[in-house]
Amino acid sequence: MALYAAITLFHPGTALDRLWSLNSAAHRELLSFREAAGVLFLLLAGLLAAAGLGWFGRRMWGWRLAVFVVCTQLLGDFVNLLRGDFLRGGTGLLIAGALVIYLLSDQVKTNFTPAAAIQPTIDDKDAR
Repeated sequence: MALYAAITLFHPGTALDRLWSLNSAAHRELLSFREAAGVLFLLLAGLLAAAGLGWFGRRMWGWRLAVFVVCTQLLGDFVNLLRGDFLRGGTGLLIAGALVIYLLSDQVKTNFTPAAAIQPTIDDKDAR
């Protein structure tokens, strides 16, 4: 979705803009500084892709990045709650909070390998 948002901000006025009807107020606000917002959404898409790769590779850095991303979302939801958007902020806090608790559990964390524990594979030619 972050990549989608970046594309629609870099190229507004296409058929892709139809999905913004779900949050037209945000679209109007983002269009006022569309280039900067587009770059930020593009960076976010890259960060999320990296987190996904690390997560599915069961790397500790992927777990840490996933925890960071969800905690950032949790902070954003808290700010929404403080601004008076009780439905979005409250719902987001519940969901992101549950995700953080799940991610920080020992049952999840033990599935990830620290970078120092990964042994390089030795090619047969190098072993001779």
